[in-house]
Amino acid sequence: MYNAQRLIGLPVIDGKTGRRAGKVLDLWFDEHWSLRGLLLKAGRWWFKRYCDVAPWESVTALGPDAVLLSDAGAVRRYDAAEIGRTFHTGRIRLKDLPVVTDEGRQLGRVSDVYFQENQGTPITGLELTDGFVSDLLEGRKRLKFPADPGLVKLGEDAILVPARCEQDLEAFVRESG
Repeated sequence: MYNAQRLIGLPVIDGKTGRRAGKVLDLWFDEHWSLRGLLLKAGRWWFKRYCDVAPWESVTALGPDAVLLSDAGAVRRYDAAEIGRTFHTGRIRLKDLPVVTDEGRQLGRVSDVYFQENQGTPITGLELTDGFVSDLLEGRKRLKFPADPGLVKLGEDAILVPARCEQDLEAFVRESG
């Protein structure tokens, strides 16, 4: 299992030539919050903002020290407006979104996301925080997504989960703490 915070900052290397293609700045997700690619560079050319993206299909290996691409030629330039959902820099950010049960109880805010290495993989779990002091005293919490992804609603302003997720979250904290 991989997490977003671990990938951000890693160098991205062309697996054929060994040349550096960039460094991971952020993760790009589609409207279903499945991983689409890695943002390597963001910039501005005149009045247009752009992002260089390595599509997730071109990633051949995720190591502890680098990300390998099948070919640096796979990196594409997108208009920044096309990059809607990201982990922490886009228009719609997953980081710091509140996680709320369908009964209206906030479980915390997103501090990290977990996903499998599979191509086009959806998010499988979240790491939640209640703030710096709470993190120091109690630690962060992890929430695995329910088996039925239709039960989780990943919105622009909040993530809605079934009320039973609160019990799963508490059980995890008791086991690990």
